[in-house]
Amino acid sequence: MAEALVNGRVLLDGGFVTDAAVVIEDGRIAALVREGELADVPRFDLRGQTLVPGFIDVQVNGGGDRLFNDDPSAETIAAIGAAHRRFGTTGFLPTLISDDAEKIAAAMDATRSAIAAGVPGVLGVHIEGPFLNLEKKGIHDAAKLRPISDFEIALLSQPTGGKTVATLAPEKVPAAAIRQLTNAGVIVCAGHTNATADRVAEALKSGLRGFTHLFNAMSQMNAREPGVVGAALYDDKSWCGIIVDGHHVDPRVLAVALRAAPLRRFMLVSDAMPSVGGRKAFMLGGQQITAADGKCVNANGTLAGADLDMASAVRNAVSMLAVDLAGAVAMASANPAAFLGVDHELGRIAPGYRANLVLLDAELRVAGSWIDGVGSA
Repeated sequence: MAEALVNGRVLLDGGFVTDAAVVIEDGRIAALVREGELADVPRFDLRGQTLVPGFIDVQVNGGGDRLFNDDPSAETIAAIGAAHRRFGTTGFLPTLISDDAEKIAAAMDATRSAIAAGVPGVLGVHIEGPFLNLEKKGIHDAAKLRPISDFEIALLSQPTGGKTVATLAPEKVPAAAIRQLTNAGVIVCAGHTNATADRVAEALKSGLRGFTHLFNAMSQMNAREPGVVGAALYDDKSWCGIIVDGHHVDPRVLAVALRAAPLRRFMLVSDAMPSVGGRKAFMLGGQQITAADGKCVNANGTLAGADLDMASAVRNAVSMLAVDLAGAVAMASANPAAFLGVDHELGRIAPGYRANLVLLDAELRVAGSWIDGVGSA
């Protein structure tokens, strides 16, 4: 049965409009019409609030007191997705932090099962590590880091029914292996890396598609060596994930990055931990992590993911980076959709697109959401 969302401020390709009715049918946007031209269908009153495309988060370690590494199962994926939906995330990749091959296999199987079962919002899986540089390990367990093997290349290349993102250090993984992964459909990102700009350029030629949490856990730009950061900003085709929480990166640094490259190349990520929608203390690899003042740290003060949700990231992009709301939403929806290669059906409010939508109130807090036309409002 069709339903029309009316009386809202709707973000379309040309900007915000106030006279559009969004008609949903069979999980997709069936039509956009003027409210005065709307046929006799049930109506949902948006009460003058703002309707935007649903947020897509490609780096979600946990939420709702669940950590994907602790129990990589379809049940855990569903619980994480439910926790983040409250904050506008209608599409996400559960993310596995560096672990054993058996745990990677379990994460792939869990994602496959979750997608087959129709768990709302799950779009695939993100395997972050363990093929990383020890010098830039961050909170990752040094004992888990290792070179990539043929077995693990084959493991990551197995289809799940969704998208697979793999974060690795280009200087630790041969270019031929990166090409093998990308040829199998894996979306390869550089992260936790001390690579030179030349090595990154070689990886980009081999299919590298993005950069995981730009500026964090990677070589920085300086006068005679651009590093990973410089290579990322110099390239004009890849995508950069950014954590806009005021803790991971100084907002002034992110503002400079946004001036250096087109906004379409940036995507907001949460790098969220179980504290999002859950308790503010949890265990990670035997370490107690505490979330306070919007950040997660271990006993030594090392950042351990983030206590950040996507709605907060959008608000922060507006307030900290002086990005307008349409631009902030694009970084949370259209841009990650393009990065994942699903921009033909997600990331826009347009006829034929999946009805994944978020309703924001005057303070840009989530008032409701729809995933494939099923609303939570």
